[in-house]
Amino acid sequence: MTGRLLILTLYYPPDLSAGAFRASALVQALQEHSPGLAIDVITSMPSRYQTFSVPAAERESDGMVTIRRLPLPPHRGDMRSQALSYARFAWRAARVASEHRYDLVFATSSRLMTATLGAWVSRRSGAPLYLDIRDLFVDTMNDVLSSRVAPLFRPVLSTMERWTIRRAANVNLVSPGFESYFRRRYPHMPLSFFTNGIDDDFMKPVATRSAKPDGPITVVYAGNMGEGQGLHLIMPAVAASLAGRARFRLIGDGGRRAELAEALSVAGVTNVSMLPPMSRVDLIAEYQAADVLFLHLNAYDAFTRVLPSKVFEYAALGKPIWAGVAGFAADFLRREVSNAAVFPPCDAAAALRALDTLALESTPREDFVRRYARRDIMRRMAEDIAAHLPTEPNQ
Repeated sequence: MTGRLLILTLYYPPDLSAGAFRASALVQALQEHSPGLAIDVITSMPSRYQTFSVPAAERESDGMVTIRRLPLPPHRGDMRSQALSYARFAWRAARVASEHRYDLVFATSSRLMTATLGAWVSRRSGAPLYLDIRDLFVDTMNDVLSSRVAPLFRPVLSTMERWTIRRAANVNLVSPGFESYFRRRYPHMPLSFFTNGIDDDFMKPVATRSAKPDGPITVVYAGNMGEGQGLHLIMPAVAASLAGRARFRLIGDGGRRAELAEALSVAGVTNVSMLPPMSRVDLIAEYQAADVLFLHLNAYDAFTRVLPSKVFEYAALGKPIWAGVAGFAADFLRREVSNAAVFPPCDAAAALRALDTLALESTPREDFVRRYARRDIMRRMAEDIAAHLPTEPNQ
């Protein structure tokens, strides 16, 4: 299959994020499915975490794939600063995209802005748009913003969302929990459901352990430390209650990391180590050395619809999973993942009770790994994307 496809993604390897790993897996699957397809990836220079910096070329070409990495201007972390930073990135991305005519525009978006950028480029170029939605941005902002500010932004964001979604030929939802939101607002929009999955790095056999560890158990959390995860609201009380019983290793960075560190200090917690983001090789070693893997989302209504990508890599490793999640993610863990203890977000007492229900042993989950192998999910998604390419490429 010939033609030219544009992929817009804010993050791409060597950056560390679920969106980066998803985008690179999709590019690989598209190359295998459609070797004659020219693929342009427009993304940012590695910027997910300020504490994890790796070199990357601004322009990279490998056969039919060309990657353009644009600088993401620095920001202070607040919403206004981030919006202005992204606007400058989007302006440059749109200019780069104007260098070619595309047969299809694909945008993967956890924040609405990348999806809207895709809609703008699609409209300007006359190419169909395929959206990959990884978060319900408008819904999340209703929860995150204060009651004083939310009414000011909600109409603008809702209008942007409607314009963006209605430009699409197809919308893929990473979490099936998003379906009710979209069916209610966009009843005629074609939807697909290609979820996150398990990368090959996490699919190696796991050694089982039947005996309980001697001394304190090691609990590992890896990922973002922002408002969405709410670690600053749960970890101080949980860690303090488990002094002498558990050691916590929290790996990552984010907008609430400093607040988390301060809360731990105020609570006099001494059994928590905070580590910066790390490469996948080092991260897998941390996972393998852990007794329990911890996951938490803040107690926002919008998060009852999400399915965190971390669920898949945690489950693949066979370790006990201790998860403060609600709604779809909680149901998914109970239904799909053995030896996973779920508790209501931000409820420290419930978290402690849930921990006591876990079997402190590794349990291979072969059926889960086969069902959610990223390679297979992306192969099917690549087939679906290719089906949206026009039969006659743009000249």
